[in-house]
Amino acid sequence: MRGTLYIVAAPSGAGKSSLVNAVLSRETGIALSISFTSRKARPGERHAQHYHFISKEDFESMIAKGDFFEHALVHGDYKGTAKQSVETQLAAGKDVLLEIDWQGARQVREKLPDVISIFILPPSKEALETRMRNRGQDSEQVITQRLANAREEMSHYSEFDYVIVNEHFDAAVSELRAIFQAQRLKQDAQQQRYATLIGHLLA
Repeated sequence: MRGTLYIVAAPSGAGKSSLVNAVLSRETGIALSISFTSRKARPGERHAQHYHFISKEDFESMIAKGDFFEHALVHGDYKGTAKQSVETQLAAGKDVLLEIDWQGARQVREKLPDVISIFILPPSKEALETRMRNRGQDSEQVITQRLANAREEMSHYSEFDYVIVNEHFDAAVSELRAIFQAQRLKQDAQQQRYATLIGHLLA
């Protein structure tokens, strides 16, 4: 049985990475696809754990060779998902989660229309700015740019299958997990998973 591809997107500061990490620590059947990026690593970030950090030149070379499943220019830096890292796991029956932006999500939908997409919204503009500043990882110039881009990013929420407002972290984690759990209980997935049982029950 082929795995399911999930997309989780959000404006910067909405708590997307924290939510995804919390869910993945509880959901063992989902693998996070590590994105490539041309930006410099932030304090505490590790190569091949948080991102594959490469130069802008190397990223553009990969684009030219068609190595990316999706890619976009985000806040002046490239981000993208390598084809091989996604397709190999899906073919092996593993569910895969992409933590990408709305531009990347749009590209993925064009290739795989049955992808399950989730958008994370902050509870307010003020909360979004507070979270950005509390991270202590970006300069004032970068924060100003990200806040300016946030409205445009959030305007694309209606392109997604599910929307979660990250006001209370634990509740948002539960809502995100519920989406994954419900997807596994769909009739076609259960039919394949329990084919032998269903065959005996209907004999």
